Amino acid sequence: MAVDFVLEDLMGKLGEFGRYQAFQFFLQVLSALTAGLHMLSLVTVQAVPEHRCFIEGVDNSSFSYVPWNSSDILAAIPLKDNGELDSCHMYDSQNNTVSCDSYVYDQTYYETSRAIDWNFVCERRWMGSIVQTVFMLGVFTGAVTLGGLADKVGRKTVFCWSALLQLIIGVSVAFIPEYFSFMVARFLLGIFGSAGAYICGFVLTMELVGPSKRTACGIAFQAVFAAGIMLVAGWGALIKDRQFLQVVYGLHGVLFLAHWWLLDESPRWLWMQGRAGEAVDIVAKGLRMNGSGIPVDKEYYVQKSKAQQATEEKSSAGLSDLFKTPNLRIKTLNVCLCWFANSLVYYGLSLSAGKLYGNPFLILFIMGLVEFPSYFTIVMVLDRLGRRPITSTLMIGGGICCIVAAYIAQGSTTSTAIVMVGKLLIAGSFAVIYNYSAELFPTVVRNSAMGLGSMCARLSGALTPLITLLDSFDPKIPAVLFGVIALISGVWVMFLPETMNKPMPESIEDGENFGRGDTWFSQCAGRKPNRDRIYQDDPEQMVPLKTIEKK
Repeated sequence: MAVDFVLEDLMGKLGEFGRYQAFQFFLQVLSALTAGLHMLSLVTVQAVPEHRCFIEGVDNSSFSYVPWNSSDILAAIPLKDNGELDSCHMYDSQNNTVSCDSYVYDQTYYETSRAIDWNFVCERRWMGSIVQTVFMLGVFTGAVTLGGLADKVGRKTVFCWSALLQLIIGVSVAFIPEYFSFMVARFLLGIFGSAGAYICGFVLTMELVGPSKRTACGIAFQAVFAAGIMLVAGWGALIKDRQFLQVVYGLHGVLFLAHWWLLDESPRWLWMQGRAGEAVDIVAKGLRMNGSGIPVDKEYYVQKSKAQQATEEKSSAGLSDLFKTPNLRIKTLNVCLCWFANSLVYYGLSLSAGKLYGNPFLILFIMGLVEFPSYFTIVMVLDRLGRRPITSTLMIGGGICCIVAAYIAQGSTTSTAIVMVGKLLIAGSFAVIYNYSAELFPTVVRNSAMGLGSMCARLSGALTPLITLLDSFDPKIPAVLFGVIALISGVWVMFLPETMNKPMPESIEDGENFGRGDTWFSQCAGRKPNRDRIYQDDPEQMVPLKTIEKK
């Protein structure tokens, strides 16, 4: 069936956003806070402060109080071209430049960190970068495996287990003294801390609230994620001990301890799994909490569900189903590129901004805060202008900013302004693609599709530092490459169907037929998208899609 009118009738009784949806949304959106927190926690826990070589006879510890501009230090350490002390070299007794044996760290902002403890600087700097890469690979792994698992065993189950594991791992990682064990723990934290609960929480929200509230709730997830980044900065400024700081980060998982009893499974998922009775019970509970007084005939809905199942072929949908049919396959590839390009351009523009000097906690806080104006604007216009034109326009705008910034002197006021505008645009499109993806794909594979998109974003995030190495050939190559990919994706988004105020597809057949022929170009030409006949059928006279296609 293209639209399950019985399910839509059942969900419609809840209304768009009552007290029940608000309470469930609060439980679900907490996952975004911890996801943002864990994603950026290494910025403080593994911070690399300013450093220089340890000079025998001058320094007495790794936190020497000898002024770095003293004559003894200037005589022992060479200067770089910009006049700053060389961080990794010093003069030996024959006045030759040699690498440091040990280091002195600036303690203005950081007193302890993993980088200080393990000397992740100079020749060992790659070891610190590998830890963050491994974490992103964990997010990559969780996005695929847990997304598909949630479509099979349930959103709530994966959400709650991920929340519990992120609490355990998030606290225990603070006490791991060995490098490789630390990397394994960070990999697992990436799976459960910034993938499992977050993706499931987002999908639960999209499947519970009404169409008119999906935009605000979806963008709220992105805003709370940014708040998690700001929380990293706040705790980092207050807590100087890196071990205690990591424990505090991990203890945020306590917020989820009661979720097993308070959080409800998605009624839409239960219905698609043939568990209509449980779905009706949850809707009835929501109606009582909303105080609507609308009666629900459980037996009627259960019988309708059984009748539908009797006429439909039972199948277990998974990630591979996204690529089996032509229309759904093209949409899947389109959305994957969109996720990939959004992440790539966001990090590409961040790198174009150059190094920012000043209080690192304040800078990190502002990096999270700067995303809010974009989110507020998106909430105001998304349900008026639609998902497709906004996503396409913001991506094309971000790509243009990326290319223009490559041809303007880095560090100038104009260059910084263009980069910041580009970041605002790409932050907005990144937020919209979450909503857009959830509305494009059918319920039976929605979690898998969201996980696949997140995987593509994590992949591009990991590739960005490698692409920037191309600046050894020409400084403009990375930024231009980022911009071109954004422009290509922005144009291709025009071929996706619009989802604003339309019922969410439920089955694989729905996903294949949804929005067929609906593109930006057909809309501009005045052509109406093809619609499956089932959209025009009487809800009480529904027949399976396969029967319709045989007529």
